[in-house]
Amino acid sequence: MSLESITENVDEAVSGFFEPIATWLGEIVFYAVPVGGTDLPLIVAWLVVAGLVFTFWFGFVQLRKFRLAVDVVRGKYDDKDSAGEVNHFQALTAAVSGTVGLGNIAGVAVAVSIGGAGATFWMILCGLLGMATKFVEVTLGVKYREVHADGTVSGGPMHYLPKGLAERFGKNGKALGKVLAVLASIMILFFGLFGGNLFQVNQSYAQLVSVTGGEDGAMGSSAGALFFGILVAALVGVVLLGGIRSIASVTSRLIPAMAGIYIVACLIVILVNVTAVPDAIGTIIEGAFNPEGVAGGVLGALIIGFKRAAFSNEAGLGSAPIAHSAVKTKHPASEGLVALLEPFIDTVVICTMTALTIVIANPASWGEARNDDSIGGVTITSDAFETVLPWFPYVLTVAVILFAFSTVLTWGYYGLKAWTYLFGRSRTSEIVFKSLYTLLAVSGPLLTLQTLIDLADAVLFSLAVINIIGLYLLAPVVKRELNTFLEFVRTRKAGGTDGDKDDEPSKATV
Repeated sequence: MSLESITENVDEAVSGFFEPIATWLGEIVFYAVPVGGTDLPLIVAWLVVAGLVFTFWFGFVQLRKFRLAVDVVRGKYDDKDSAGEVNHFQALTAAVSGTVGLGNIAGVAVAVSIGGAGATFWMILCGLLGMATKFVEVTLGVKYREVHADGTVSGGPMHYLPKGLAERFGKNGKALGKVLAVLASIMILFFGLFGGNLFQVNQSYAQLVSVTGGEDGAMGSSAGALFFGILVAALVGVVLLGGIRSIASVTSRLIPAMAGIYIVACLIVILVNVTAVPDAIGTIIEGAFNPEGVAGGVLGALIIGFKRAAFSNEAGLGSAPIAHSAVKTKHPASEGLVALLEPFIDTVVICTMTALTIVIANPASWGEARNDDSIGGVTITSDAFETVLPWFPYVLTVAVILFAFSTVLTWGYYGLKAWTYLFGRSRTSEIVFKSLYTLLAVSGPLLTLQTLIDLADAVLFSLAVINIIGLYLLAPVVKRELNTFLEFVRTRKAGGTDGDKDDEPSKATV
């Protein structure tokens, strides 16, 4: 029996088993209601409303304290004696590596294909709102993290939900928190194994095949797929063995470099077509409020933009606090401020650059996708670059592979923390998880298992329901932590150890 037939049989068997489960859960999690001629997924509304609530609750913290957040990332308020494993910059890049990737490259093309250029405007707005949500959940992640005897750290919703709710509401809160923590761990673990691992490896391999001659090319065979899977698995296994320090060391170099290359390429396309920039910006703004050919009109463009942004930056899902919790700090809100930069980088900067590149280049594939009502994808982004840089699809392939690799690493860490919460932190337990995760990476190029990945997505976004309820209940804790850190900053500045007073806070208010 050939390798192709074996993988096809496995694919069909697994998909057949999980398909009814994925369909049932997907109908619940992504349930949509008709609004203004289009469908509004309630989970997207849930995430956007949370962003609005926390934006007003904390007085537009993402705007007022943006400069302070940058100062924290730069190490201006570092304390090397603090508990933790990585610095603020490394924690940020480790978390960003879990969100920056195919969603920014292919997801944006989907958004502007379905929602028109105007979807870009709503993506930016959703990213700005998500900054406030990210601030809240990461502050809680650091506040209630668990520092182990060996100096390693565990954090995330499986820790701040039981500890925080017990602290605020006593025994009843503790019982509820434990149930929610177990559910959160299962959801994070499941997505980490399949959505954060198998899907990323599978899609990066698909992009590699597309630029190496397709199915008849050097990498199109099952042998090529197996080789790619083994190579990725070996690299993932080596890095995972080093823990968050090793992951952060890789992502702190990889993410800035690849994001920089990608943004420079966008700028090249934009500068070559600089005379088209004003019209492109006008098209985006006009399309946001007067879209043509978009189901549901303005609301349709808004929903598509919000949906892609929410799926890209993961604000409110509870995943990022796991990476941020490993930071070296005595002030939880300091890392919360760092984390609010994450949706800004992911959505406001990188997604916007992708969208602007597509709108300005206006590749034929984008027009075809709009006319055919198809979703487009990474090929539209690739074609946009090719209008100016004929060789860039190859660079884009490298970027896709490296972005996918960094995402696999970060979700390996997330999955490990969920696994050890459920099954204990013994060496054997960790080895079992890392072995399982590595084996899945090997199978990534060989299998599609789209049904399983759809199920993983549904599980991940159901986590948002649990997580955001906890964020609402624990928001007063975050406000106290923010005031504490702002007082620390004020004291440092009053002592003359730091620069200007532009960010000097009030003692009594945020």
